[in-house]
Amino acid sequence: MVKMKSYALRLKPEMDLKKELNLLTKEKNISAGFIVSCVGSLKKAKLRLADEEVIKEYNEKFEIVSLVGTLSQDGLHLHISLSDKEGNVIGGHLKEGCVIYTTAELIIGEEESLRFCRKLDEETNFKELVIE
Repeated sequence: MVKMKSYALRLKPEMDLKKELNLLTKEKNISAGFIVSCVGSLKKAKLRLADEEVIKEYNEKFEIVSLVGTLSQDGLHLHISLSDKEGNVIGGHLKEGCVIYTTAELIIGEEESLRFCRKLDEETNFKELVIE
């Protein structure tokens, strides 16, 4: 049986998007969380691109056009898409250092009958999602 809880929050200017999501996950003891919705803007972005060694920093204003991923006590796995002033879109793995410009309005869901954890997968060499 699906048993879902939800959380709504607004992040304010100068807050770090990933740090705040990590803090919420810990404070609310979220064990199987996911992003339902996120709209807002950043004035600085830090993303890990598809090549896992490359982390890029951007010091410009962006609209958040998408944020997806999972939240657990073992960590967050989040991908973000951002558009610049000309509508060009960039995206990647969300890192700490993504600073809110005006706002970020978030809805977080939690499936209470599940537990997400992350364990090292020898095939990928990353800590991958395990659903219990």
